[in-house]
Amino acid sequence: MKKTFLLLIGICLSFSLFAQEKPHIDSLLPVRGLAIAAPSKSGLQHFINFVEKELVPAKFNMLILRVDYNYAYTSLPHLANPNPLSKEDVKKLVAMGRKHGIKIVPQINLLGHQSWAKETGNLLKAYPEFDETPHVKTENYEGWPNEWGLYCKSYCPLHPEVHNIVFQLVDEIMDAFEAEYFHAGMDEVFYIGDDKCPRCSGRDKAELFAGEVTKIRNHLAQKGRKLMIWGDRLIDGKATGIGMWEASMNNTHRAIDLIPKDVFICDWHYERPDHTAVMFAMKGFDVVTCPWRKPDVTYQQLLNMMSYRKHSTKAMAERFKGMIATVWSPAERFLEAFYHPETEIQEISDVNTLKLLINEFKKL
Repeated sequence: MKKTFLLLIGICLSFSLFAQEKPHIDSLLPVRGLAIAAPSKSGLQHFINFVEKELVPAKFNMLILRVDYNYAYTSLPHLANPNPLSKEDVKKLVAMGRKHGIKIVPQINLLGHQSWAKETGNLLKAYPEFDETPHVKTENYEGWPNEWGLYCKSYCPLHPEVHNIVFQLVDEIMDAFEAEYFHAGMDEVFYIGDDKCPRCSGRDKAELFAGEVTKIRNHLAQKGRKLMIWGDRLIDGKATGIGMWEASMNNTHRAIDLIPKDVFICDWHYERPDHTAVMFAMKGFDVVTCPWRKPDVTYQQLLNMMSYRKHSTKAMAERFKGMIATVWSPAERFLEAFYHPETEIQEISDVNTLKLLINEFKKL
């Protein structure tokens, strides 16, 4: 009897030690995500198959889907793209997420990214009065840099009617996806507080940016929902040397001290594994690191995130939430490259970045 009792004690201790050596997966990396364009209607099932075959085994638990106008909005149907996702299509994504424990986060680009190259986006096409820089014509775009400083258009955050429109889209897409988080984009905002804007001219760009973030956050909070944004406009591009793309050179960075602390920051860096996640965590924000197409940089970013969580105080460690890979091509094009990698440039590839994270997540 004594030997049996000692044997049982030994077994219990061994399980206890094993549990300490292999903590629950969420304690290692709470967020394992992918940010990608929402699939087309025709590519929906292929996308669902990809998630279930490739991402679920690696314990991915968040999908940020850039929906924008690829949804059959009933509140503002004139803003929808041709042949958009239907509510029934979205419910298939919702069911997939619920089945596999994946939070699906719909994204609509707010404030910035209201145009791309020579194409004005649906919002400013339908409501040109919302344009922050109507004197700049997208059809004249000939690449970057240019005499107008045009990369992407912005809407004017102080226009009295703009939020009546965009919040209808936000509410409808959040209801359709039954989502907890909404991603508002808000990256690479170069047009803000323009000198020729009758409402914004002369105003503090940091206060304008913070005001828009706060307005969106407060609207979501009315229904218990949470805001995610890209973090670049909150980083001082000059002081850090990061520059105008992955950080701000137009003085919006001071908004970091003006926005609510429950805004979730997606900190993207593609060329180097910059340590700005530490800054966001020290300011009190939850933050994830977001790589793109350089696997070597991505691997170091993963090591950094694991190190932050392991070697920080408890309060800080809890704010380092994990990793979200980014893909900027249409979902169908990305999946074609994923399953036919011979077409990819091996050293610079979002496909190889995601495959690396899949393999590393499985090891965890």
